[in-house]
Amino acid sequence: MSRPEFLVINVGLRVRIRLPPAGSHRRTARLLETAVVEDEMLIAVLIEEMLQGLGCQVVGPVSRLDAALRLAHEEPLDAAILDVRIRGGQVYPVAEELLARNIPFVLASGYGDWALPENLQDQPRLTKPFRQHDLEEQVRLLMTRATPSTS
Repeated sequence: MSRPEFLVINVGLRVRIRLPPAGSHRRTARLLETAVVEDEMLIAVLIEEMLQGLGCQVVGPVSRLDAALRLAHEEPLDAAILDVRIRGGQVYPVAEELLARNIPFVLASGYGDWALPENLQDQPRLTKPFRQHDLEEQVRLLMTRATPSTS
């Protein structure tokens, strides 16, 4: 069975994503371990597919603050995509843990800088709703900033 060229998801609306050709992502000695913290399942699946297409190993996705904190504290991560508001609260403690561990991340939110704590306002952001191109651009930037973890 051949690999499809498009991923189509129907959940009240039709989302069509062009998948990269098989094997087209950047090959490294090992895949970058990238955490996904997102409480909307459809968005989490779309982010996961994109990351895998770019050559990342997805850790998660997780949708609750307690699980995200555990992941940020315990897992050998190279990068992360963080939804600002998740089940259990805002993702700020997770972002602060990643900052302390020098792990690059992108904050995904529909809110402006005014809604973020001052120490997170200079972090890369994806403004919701975002397009596939926006996510891909941010992930590529994360990949250049990420240092492969030693796991």
